[in-house]
Amino acid sequence: MTLTLRVITPDKTVWDDSVEEIVLPSTTGQVGVLTGHAPLLTALDTGVMRVRPGKDWQAIALMGGFAEVENNEVKVLVNGAEVGDSIDKETARTEFQQAEQNLARANQGDNRQELIQATQEFKKARARFQAAGGMT
Repeated sequence: MTLTLRVITPDKTVWDDSVEEIVLPSTTGQVGVLTGHAPLLTALDTGVMRVRPGKDWQAIALMGGFAEVENNEVKVLVNGAEVGDSIDKETARTEFQQAEQNLARANQGDNRQELIQATQEFKKARARFQAAGGMT
């Protein structure tokens, strides 16, 4: 038995297929989902969702949202998502390094809004880089 997974952003469906297993980046930590999972509604953090459609795992960068698990169906509604295979690893590395530098600068200042924005950009860049296979 498999799970039906749908990953939906405001402008497109990123994934709509069956998978064996899912690991979600919830706001309270990683949540593993297998067939027969109890109904669940959880907030998702910006991070990497791992899915196993067959033997191998695939990564999908998620930009925050919600996931609903019910009757072996998982609906992931997020602000943005990218399948790791579609992300250029070197571009993601460069963006991650830049975001890391921006966050370090923001941490030294006293502008709270700048720090919040730099933190969000860092989390997005890290998720994309991880999904592209740049970090484990």
